[in-house]
Amino acid sequence: MNTDRSNTIKSYAFLDIAVIFTSFLIAYYIRFKSMIFPVVWALPLKQYLYSLVYIIPIYVILYYTFNLYVSNRFSGRREEIANIIKANIVGMLAFILLLYITRENNYSRLMLFIFFVLNVSLETISRNIIRHISKQIRINGRNQRNILLVGYGRAMEEYVDRVVAHPEWGYKILGILDDNAEVGKEYKGISVLGTIDNLFILLPQNKYDEIVITLSIEEYKKLSHIVYLCEKSGVHTQFIPDYNNVIPTRPYTEDLFGLPIINIRRVPLNDPFRSFFKRLFDIIGSLFAIILFSPIMLIVAILIKITSPGPILYKQTRVGLHNKNFDMYKFRSMKVQDESEEKKKWTTKDDPRVTKIGKFIRKTSLDETPQFFNILTGDMSLIGPRPERPQFVEKFKEEIPRYMIKHQVRPGLTGWAQVNGLRGDTSIRKRIDFDLYYIENWTFGFDLKIMFLTAFKGFVNKNAY
Repeated sequence: MNTDRSNTIKSYAFLDIAVIFTSFLIAYYIRFKSMIFPVVWALPLKQYLYSLVYIIPIYVILYYTFNLYVSNRFSGRREEIANIIKANIVGMLAFILLLYITRENNYSRLMLFIFFVLNVSLETISRNIIRHISKQIRINGRNQRNILLVGYGRAMEEYVDRVVAHPEWGYKILGILDDNAEVGKEYKGISVLGTIDNLFILLPQNKYDEIVITLSIEEYKKLSHIVYLCEKSGVHTQFIPDYNNVIPTRPYTEDLFGLPIINIRRVPLNDPFRSFFKRLFDIIGSLFAIILFSPIMLIVAILIKITSPGPILYKQTRVGLHNKNFDMYKFRSMKVQDESEEKKKWTTKDDPRVTKIGKFIRKTSLDETPQFFNILTGDMSLIGPRPERPQFVEKFKEEIPRYMIKHQVRPGLTGWAQVNGLRGDTSIRKRIDFDLYYIENWTFGFDLKIMFLTAFKGFVNKNAY
């Protein structure tokens, strides 16, 4: 364990012990001394304080288990809060179980609940204060970690981009070593100092806290030698693989009797429980939306019928989950035309095929509302990549790498690409990048975020013609 990690654990552990003790003490006084709650009889404070002998070690171990003792250089605020809540829930359940096993019935459950709320709140506040102070210290040039990069390529550029964009991390890159780049060549103010063999000269100087290996994939034959040199010097070493164009940003591994296997694509919705939960949410959500939008859909249907000859609904074949075709429904927004003619091109600005009512319902996304029935039947989801027509899928899968991955999940009424402005006549490649990010990083909270963004900025489509 390096010094920075060890100091982080010690600092947070002392802070947590103080917070737990303070929360417990305040909870006792609120429950028994504040006159807020009626008190018939209570154990003395001393008796309650004895329980901290069990509570404090349990909570410290849980905080460690839930990754609350890692440096806040990289940890996210929301993830940290979530882990604080999880650790406290498990800790409280463990203590209540202990009371049950020891047949201790005199402890106030209300007091323990007050302790839970206080401890979560004070823990969150204290860690946010530390996070803010640490951030300011690093931005002001203190508590810096000196970094040397080995390798000049795509991985190096992506690493430098992130470090430069986040001065609060406190990372100072002192230079780059590479066998192919010229000495003095710069990337965002960071210079190439020499070749990789210069490690023999630079490592004994002990001025680097970390060595970050950012070799291009063509240079991996040198990797074992570089790791040997770095570990021989005792400097903490990190390796950033140059595979982001092949393997996703959050790969997951499996162990085959000691042999690590990297799965090329992480798709959380391949998990049956998550898939079932999302499907259940789709059914409930689509039923609610159908009831909510039914008066509007009725008005739109009447307007289409009285302003343009032809059917009210428009059926179009799209490619969905597992590359299977399905019929997607929309309110008809164009004049009736021959199907073979309609397949030939996208809708463009001032397209003469679009009716007056059609232009309005396309602009406000009301033409998409019949797709709530597609969601109800299971062809689509509320949130997901937008489905495309088969002829365009055949075209894009040859032109755009990883395009077909979007069909590993149900297509959606709205998605991460759409709430980021990629609708209508916009870049397909950019849409795929956003779709892949959604697929690989799906959570229920992410779906709620997209729904929220859709409600406030996703209905009106400036790219709809």
